[in-house]
Amino acid sequence: MTIEGKTFTAATAVSEDLAGWAAALQTDALPEDVRDAVANTLIDTVGLSIAATETDYGQAIRAAASYAGGCTVFGAPETRSPFDAALINGTTGHGEDFDNTYEGCPVHSGVVIVPALIAAGEAHDLPAERVALGMAVGIEVMCRMGFVAQKGVHKQGFHPTSVLGTVAAALGVGVAQGQDARQLRDTLGIAASMSSGIIEYLADGTWTKRMHPGWAAQAAIRAAAMGGAGFRGPVTVFEGVHGLYKAFAPSIEAPDFDALTGELGHRWEAANVAFKPYACGTMTQPFIDCAVRLARHNVPIDEIEEVVCYVGEGTVHRLWAPLELKQSPPTPYAAKFSGPYTVAAGYVFGDAGLSEFTEAAIADPRAQAMAEKTRYEIDPDDEYPRNYTGTVELRLKSGKRLREHQAQLRGGTRQKMTRAEILAKCRANLAFASWQGDDAEAIAGFADGLFTSGAPVDAALLTRR
Repeated sequence: MTIEGKTFTAATAVSEDLAGWAAALQTDALPEDVRDAVANTLIDTVGLSIAATETDYGQAIRAAASYAGGCTVFGAPETRSPFDAALINGTTGHGEDFDNTYEGCPVHSGVVIVPALIAAGEAHDLPAERVALGMAVGIEVMCRMGFVAQKGVHKQGFHPTSVLGTVAAALGVGVAQGQDARQLRDTLGIAASMSSGIIEYLADGTWTKRMHPGWAAQAAIRAAAMGGAGFRGPVTVFEGVHGLYKAFAPSIEAPDFDALTGELGHRWEAANVAFKPYACGTMTQPFIDCAVRLARHNVPIDEIEEVVCYVGEGTVHRLWAPLELKQSPPTPYAAKFSGPYTVAAGYVFGDAGLSEFTEAAIADPRAQAMAEKTRYEIDPDDEYPRNYTGTVELRLKSGKRLREHQAQLRGGTRQKMTRAEILAKCRANLAFASWQGDDAEAIAGFADGLFTSGAPVDAALLTRR
């Protein structure tokens, strides 16, 4: 293959493989489990966006992203430009860290892909079924990119949802717009130069992580517009000397690009997205399950000497260190990434939903006392990130020990959430927001209907009227 006088072998042109597959894909080729995963992702994302619309950060991002336009802001009465609608919806969807993820790498595809595709679809009057197809492509490629990255992006100090999501969502938008393979290749090359998102929010629990998916979503729309217009992007954007993985995951010396392009259209990672039962970081979810079960022993907190959690080494920098800070998170948002607090919430409150991450909840003396007793030990046999497990041991002052193990992520591939459970979660999130609009079943009808409608996508039912 020769491009502008330069020759590339087929093995190095990862973007060519992705673009060629995506350009030829049609909606009727999507397996039923992929359609279900896309629809469930939309239901989950919209419910979470509505729940966060009137939060402090939700109001702030709506005030900041104020350019007029006709695109839906989930849960709000106003409309915005496609870029601002995508920014707002991605921020509110991810704001409570309750959105879907992927066990191969903790990327949150829904809150990038859904806002980008809905906004682009409304802005350009795209057929609903093309929007649905773009969502499937975006989720698929984002998961595959995450699997290649593993822990590498986090290790370098970047947020994989933002970095990888920009590229995957841009491809999805390009597909929805009907771009050909050359345009899609350029869209991919351009999008990677828009990728960003550092994880310094871990230091103090401030808000930048919340906006990363929204930023990726709006950047994806811009990248697709440029690629569609003929602006050129590097063909070796993935594997090049200065490509995406070299820049954002240099610790991976030889990325496995076959995991990104192999069996496209036959092996669907989009069907393997995971949905969270708890409103906090993915890696701590199995530990909360353990804590909830341990609480059934009814051991008073003052009879507990310490709580020991056996963890994967790759989770320590996000959930456990520095331990003193994690034992006393300064904000409800910081508490979502605190192993000690989330375990304490499961033990004290029996849950870790939206209500357990408020100022009142993190100030509860029982939760504080339990978190202060909670520490970690690295388990060298922990499978993270291939599998998300949890082991929690109560060591009582009497010398007795109580232990629970959760072998997999509830909501993940080994223990999937049903549609009924997705709807129950959505209803709870709508109720948390005192939502007076269309209910979870109506949102589900909208999501399922995307795949069969040739009419322009219209998300008006997702607004506050």
